[in-house]
Amino acid sequence: MSNKEIVVSSGPGETRAAVMENRRLVEVYIERSAHQRHVGNIYKGKVENVLPGMQAAFVNIGLERNAFLYVDDALKAREGHFDDVDIEDLKALSIRDILKENQDIIVQVTKEPIGTKGARVVTQVTLPGRNVVLMPTVDYVGVSRRITDDEERTRLKKAAGKAKPRGYGVIVRTAAEGKDEDEISSEIKFLVRLWRKVKQKARRASAPCLLHRDYDLIYRIMRDLLSDDVDAFIIDDEHEFAKAEDIIKIMSPRLRNRLKLYENGTPILEYYGIEDEIERALRPKVWLSCGGYIVFDETEALTSIDVNTGRYTGTTNLQDTVLKTNLEAASAIAHHLRLRNIGGIIVIDFIDMDSEDAREQVAKQLEEELKKDKTKATVLGFTQLGLLEMTRKKTRPGLKEALTRTCPYCDGRGLILSEETLAFRAERALKRIAVKTDQEAMLVTLHPNVASLLIGQGGGNLSRLEQETGKIIYVKGNPNRHMEDTGEIITGKQEAIRKMAVPVSVGDVLEVEIKEQHASNPANGITRIDGYILDIDGAGGLVGKRLLVEIRKVFRTYAKAKPMDARDGKNMIEDVELNSSNKMVIAGDGHV
Repeated sequence: MSNKEIVVSSGPGETRAAVMENRRLVEVYIERSAHQRHVGNIYKGKVENVLPGMQAAFVNIGLERNAFLYVDDALKAREGHFDDVDIEDLKALSIRDILKENQDIIVQVTKEPIGTKGARVVTQVTLPGRNVVLMPTVDYVGVSRRITDDEERTRLKKAAGKAKPRGYGVIVRTAAEGKDEDEISSEIKFLVRLWRKVKQKARRASAPCLLHRDYDLIYRIMRDLLSDDVDAFIIDDEHEFAKAEDIIKIMSPRLRNRLKLYENGTPILEYYGIEDEIERALRPKVWLSCGGYIVFDETEALTSIDVNTGRYTGTTNLQDTVLKTNLEAASAIAHHLRLRNIGGIIVIDFIDMDSEDAREQVAKQLEEELKKDKTKATVLGFTQLGLLEMTRKKTRPGLKEALTRTCPYCDGRGLILSEETLAFRAERALKRIAVKTDQEAMLVTLHPNVASLLIGQGGGNLSRLEQETGKIIYVKGNPNRHMEDTGEIITGKQEAIRKMAVPVSVGDVLEVEIKEQHASNPANGITRIDGYILDIDGAGGLVGKRLLVEIRKVFRTYAKAKPMDARDGKNMIEDVELNSSNKMVIAGDGHV
């Protein structure tokens, strides 16, 4: 018997709920006030576009992007209104036979807007309760397949059929098993009243508008997940705990003792190790206990999963090693699909197996592990290329989408251009601008790694570039600049550009902090002033220390400096104060 806990962390702006089975994280739900959830909401929308070629329509429900309504989802709610039409004839109807542009329509969101896609909506509205789901647009009674006892199924179906109004549909949920007729009847009546309020609001309101918002995360978790197999429902917020107590008194009084208020000083997600688990679930690579590993690659079209033996070498023969790795991978993949909430088309590249029996074992293992997942998943089997295909229903953004965003630097590629590529790009840009300008000099600021390649060993590449362009070129290295950012190339008269590129002069006295050792001469120390390098003699062992230095030589891309002892430094400062033609520069943390 597994131990199952639901851990809820509620804070300003964000609520997280984690489902733990035997102290292992299996599901994560996140709700943020800045990103409102839409699944389950009911809207009065206006049909804006009807597309016969796609057998679909776009419906304005007041969100940023129009919602998508497929013909089958529009038909489901209409079947009961075509009593004199054969079902097959009904299915042959075009979307234009069902919907017209500018038509008002009541729809419910079944899939969140994801990426560039709008929400998915249906006209067959469902109102979920604890024990039943009300379907106001169809006349039907069903019972959850998870209730396997035939007598109980018959009893529940009879109770629901007796309690529901004519023309309404009801599905009895798994949680209703063992419940008496009065409890089921009262919940159906509550949901019917709720639907009538929705209809009443729809008659008064103009489209597009929200008619009904689904409940907050904690209520939904209690409604959908808190059942007899949950040992503890733990909340870290007193206010939310009090609300949960009120909900459970109405919803499931017998489970009142499962509610716990977390009062430990350590943050609840940290205490249960959930933060670390979530962080690992965002990584593409997952190590298996046998030493193999799997790699997840999520794209907009599908998710590909690669299985590798890694460090596992086995103990008998190659095929045994492959089979053991694949079987463990199948269990881990099912777990991570649930944890990461990956949906859509999924292609798994298991390690090649010679026998059909081995492939069947792996597919069966995957199917068995997926039974633990409430979200519908279908294993389609191995293709001729040896890849296993499957699908998993997607109704809300996955963990990766909920917690991350596209990298603004690599634009989601997961890669950046190499320093060599970027140095050549900067060179081409300098040549391009040199042709267009009659100014004497040019200044380009780059990341130091790129700048050093553009300059070349001993300044050879920069000299060649100057000869080719006929310009004087200054190159500054700025460690705060992104590697791929060339930025604006500045042109102007030589003296003006030199002052911008070279912030020091011979004889200047500076107070600096040594940032690092010189790469090729560790005896010397390096610091930077607005990206300009100071090479300080004998300061390699003073990294992190501040000291006075005197500029002895100035070059286009760097300057040589020498530390001053305390006595020389005092005399030099006095000289600076007496001689207005000199200047004193204080450089702290790499800035002038």
